[in-house]
Amino acid sequence: MASCSGVCEEVPEADIAEGGDYEVSISSNDLDLFQRSNPSTVTGGKAGISSTSSVHELLECPVCTNSMYPPIYQCPNGHTLCASCKLRVHYHCPSCRHELGNIRCLALEKVAESLELPCRYNDLGCSEIFPYYTKLKHEQLCRFRPYNCPYAGFECPVTGDIPTLVAHLKNGHKVDMHEGCTFNHRYVKSNPYDVENATWMLTVFNCFGQYFCLHFEAFLLGTAPVYMAFLRYMGEESDAKNYSYSLEVGGGSRKLTWQGVPRSIRDGHRKVRDSHDGLIVTRNIALFFSSGNRQELKLRVTGRICKEPLN
Repeated sequence: MASCSGVCEEVPEADIAEGGDYEVSISSNDLDLFQRSNPSTVTGGKAGISSTSSVHELLECPVCTNSMYPPIYQCPNGHTLCASCKLRVHYHCPSCRHELGNIRCLALEKVAESLELPCRYNDLGCSEIFPYYTKLKHEQLCRFRPYNCPYAGFECPVTGDIPTLVAHLKNGHKVDMHEGCTFNHRYVKSNPYDVENATWMLTVFNCFGQYFCLHFEAFLLGTAPVYMAFLRYMGEESDAKNYSYSLEVGGGSRKLTWQGVPRSIRDGHRKVRDSHDGLIVTRNIALFFSSGNRQELKLRVTGRICKEPLN
């Protein structure tokens, strides 16, 4: 179990609540003691703690097993844990059950400053090395981090790279898969007055060697039923901006068109839908497109994906 025998001090509750800056001091004797018990390297004449597994284990919270970031707390017996888990264990040490106060393990926080570690997604292709306190921020935006499944309707827990998700959508969700950059999507609803929230369809297109998700759904916008279609790109937002798409829905001598840029699947389905970034058709207009047939709704949405950004 990780422990800290270095410089520790009581931090006022006000400082913790405000989360402000604090000054860390550590003596050379304390750091030498820590280094003797944990392998270290010396480069360029300056002592530095290596990113060995033993040091990394010391910075792992024993409760959530995540890496610990300031403030790192310890009990009077020296057992450490992160700030989030301090609340989770109701201010009692999970190792010795001693009551936790506001003792900071400043020595361990100082040791963390000297570490450089690889991105947690290095096995997925990221080769970057970061200082310990910068690593977490990078990982939140790393382009190699797994994508969430873009399937709508419920929160699918599956994550992975694009080939993994494409296979998952095809085999797990039985999604329609199409080749090509044009589409003709037909939506039929037997009772246009019975619009349930999140009634939707998903189609995946393989176009220009990339994958795109076409969403088409009916939902309640406030109390008004609407129909919406939009496209998402299976990749990063920076790459999605290299493409554009157009949608058209019509019938009964009327039509609506939409031009836009596909959103990355990094943006959740609900986020895109609630931002109204797509073709939206109200129920009354949809009934006009359905040739005035008020007993059955028939909408035909056509579209094209282009390998060029909108002007």
